[in-house]
Amino acid sequence: MADLFSGLSGLGGLMKGLSSFTPQDDPDTKIFNATNELNELQQRELQLYAEIGRKMIPSVRDRPEFAAIINELNENQKKQVQIKEKLRAAEEEKKEKKRKEKEQLEARTCPNCSFVNPEGSKFCQECGEKLGTLSKSICPKCGTENSPQSRFCSECGNKL
Repeated sequence: MADLFSGLSGLGGLMKGLSSFTPQDDPDTKIFNATNELNELQQRELQLYAEIGRKMIPSVRDRPEFAAIINELNENQKKQVQIKEKLRAAEEEKKEKKRKEKEQLEARTCPNCSFVNPEGSKFCQECGEKLGTLSKSICPKCGTENSPQSRFCSECGNKL
């Protein structure tokens, strides 16, 4: 929860900074500024309640009237761990998807003239070079992998 608020407070600070460029007597600016101020106060209120709760947990942990709340708190924390794992997996999936998209773009990009061809093209529509044959250019002198568009080795300078 604190992570969420720290991210939002950074955004709020940016938005607050941008509001200084708008006319201060404009009703929209007044609404925006008042909303920001209210949000900051509400966030601080939540932080204060959380601080009180953290300090009270040790003293109420063994009291039966708080057992249901403490159980719900524990379940909530377990669910947060699960959601964080889902989030991490989704971020990894997104990264993998971007990598595949980049790979597909590279497969459509002509190694000779760098023209980006439509999907399914086997030959470059700009220069006629066969596509997908050169994924990397290996230097015959030092063995370094170079991009297909490279004319000279990035390691030894040898002409490719």
